[in-house]
Amino acid sequence: MNRIDTCFAELKKQGRTALIPYLMAGDPVPGVTVEVMHAMVKAGADVIELGVPFSDPMADGPVIQAACERALRRKTTMQDVFMVVKNFRATNQNTPIILMGYLNPVEAMGYLQFAQAAQQAGVDGVLTVDLPPEEGSELLSAFSDVDLAPIFLIAPTTTEERMQRICKASRGFIYYVSLKGVTGASMLDVASVTKKAAHIRSFTDLPVGVGFGIKNAETAAKVANVADAVVVGSAVVKLFSDNEALPKKIAPAVATLLRSMREAMDNN
Repeated sequence: MNRIDTCFAELKKQGRTALIPYLMAGDPVPGVTVEVMHAMVKAGADVIELGVPFSDPMADGPVIQAACERALRRKTTMQDVFMVVKNFRATNQNTPIILMGYLNPVEAMGYLQFAQAAQQAGVDGVLTVDLPPEEGSELLSAFSDVDLAPIFLIAPTTTEERMQRICKASRGFIYYVSLKGVTGASMLDVASVTKKAAHIRSFTDLPVGVGFGIKNAETAAKVANVADAVVVGSAVVKLFSDNEALPKKIAPAVATLLRSMREAMDNN
């Protein structure tokens, strides 16, 4: 049982929903990332989703695309991402960390080498946005060897047959993309999310996390009623952009947002 499984098991006992914020490694400057990760945990984050900078983040909207560009301007590499995790693990051995990114940097490094380096750094799961489970047997095997959880996306348009296949290949939790579109899109339909989450649960015992379109405490609380995890990306990353010129303001700003979400989710 890795940290993700342990975290969700404990939250289930407590009757609480996981809060999973996202940030981009190396944005806007390398030294900020670990500081913000610790601030996230203190503010109530249960799991951290750490973005791996990539030049063509096709599933992401303008806010996270810009974060990728800022990190790449600072020449943030995969090795830098692993070092972020290692530095975080120096004082936090419990909070699960999931890397979220795209397949090309993983292929460039080599599946087995990537899996081993991720595990040694202290990573618990990997979400590779553009790798369908049907084509992932080699990478899934490498992950299995080192107890890394492969996490896959289910979209509103995913067929029932593919939904079953994705659930079978997944570990850790299922990530349901609540909107047709990219990260940062609007108009979250909670009724639709409720129905889809129930449908997904008919195929798996894994927790169901919901992301895309969660912007504030109100929407986080609504989604927490029907999901096992609330994933918050663009609303967090926007604070990095807003405070790019004064990076020391980022951690407090992120903490304020997450604390409001955590309180709303717990008091809902």
